Amino acid sequence: MTITSPASVLQQLIRCPSITPQTSGCFDLLQTLLAPLGFAIERPRFSAANTPTVENFYAKRAASGAPAMGAGKSAPAKAKAGQSPAKHLLFAGHIDVVPTGAETAWRFPPFAGQIADGLLYGRGAVDMKGGIACFIAALARLTAEQQQPDSGAISLLLTGDEEGPAINGTVKLLHWAAQKGEDWSAALVGEPSSAEILGDMIKIGRRGSLSAILRVEGKQGHVAYPQRAGNPLPVLARLLTALTSAPLDQGTPHFQPSNLELTSIDTGNEAANMIPPAAAARFNIRFNDSWTIERLQAELENRLARAAGQVGSSSAVSYHLEFAANPASAFITDNKALIAPLQAAITALTGQRPALSTSGGTSDARFIKDYCPVAEFGLVGQTMHQINECVTIEDLENLTEIYRHFIRNYFAGRD
Repeated sequence: MTITSPASVLQQLIRCPSITPQTSGCFDLLQTLLAPLGFAIERPRFSAANTPTVENFYAKRAASGAPAMGAGKSAPAKAKAGQSPAKHLLFAGHIDVVPTGAETAWRFPPFAGQIADGLLYGRGAVDMKGGIACFIAALARLTAEQQQPDSGAISLLLTGDEEGPAINGTVKLLHWAAQKGEDWSAALVGEPSSAEILGDMIKIGRRGSLSAILRVEGKQGHVAYPQRAGNPLPVLARLLTALTSAPLDQGTPHFQPSNLELTSIDTGNEAANMIPPAAAARFNIRFNDSWTIERLQAELENRLARAAGQVGSSSAVSYHLEFAANPASAFITDNKALIAPLQAAITALTGQRPALSTSGGTSDARFIKDYCPVAEFGLVGQTMHQINECVTIEDLENLTEIYRHFIRNYFAGRD
């Protein structure tokens, strides 16, 4: 395996079948690759009730004069006269992947890392072992060329819990590192952010995400005697109409309008002649920066309260709104020191100016934004989570060079 070849590194990563939350040798491989490049490595495990224990990975390489691991805030690097304090760039991502689906439907075995017709196939090729392989290859090239930063530090923060509950991964790893004194100036997440062609999009923010269950309690009974029962379904229907009939907002300069999507309505009732005792609806809201989590929750409660008053009170029917744990806030990154050299590197290698976008779902950037400015840039995401997930060898090479240019220019303070 050649560490300066992203395809070679990616093949080895794919051959570690790390379906979440298993790491399956990925971190052993990464430690073998990064230790010779001068990285100090720690692999903390985190646990929580009713969730699997997850292994995580934190690697740091500090230039001469920069703080070593765990000395970030307590011993800041000294800047030369007229210069800003040394930078600390964080690359973040995940090595866990989603299940393969029917392996017989794949062109090649999903964990073989097979190359054919200019494409490298395998689960995680795009989401997101490819981005990790390219960043490591970029670091190896800078080291071989003796162009690594002469000040500051570079760290990699990787988890095996991004595709899973996201409880024992990045959110705890960030807290663990910060408690040890780690302090980052900016972060790059290697998720597959490109939409159609490599370099057409940088994610500079994400909408928030809030999930909830609306439960309506009624009274079970025979459909021929509704006066003896309390049917929760008509009430649930009216309450859901109150939540969805009026737009939450009209959008903001950086974000599309917030949207509430119903994902299920359940009663557990298999009998055609029985009124169910209860009904529940699940929904998720992807919301923009015109809302805080608290204000959005209050708006939902108010809409339900108004609708419940219009429906009329009944001792046989009541409702309860339960919000899911760990909602994500909307955020936007406006940090020229991070975005400008990333844009410039993309333009230099691809000839195009990437769009700055907040589209899509959530990622672990929602946790990182609480510690430093963060952007997301990586491969084209069209085949992620699909049968025959794959990436072009050309895109792997180009992304490696984009990362190489970005790292060099970020630490040099130029576009």
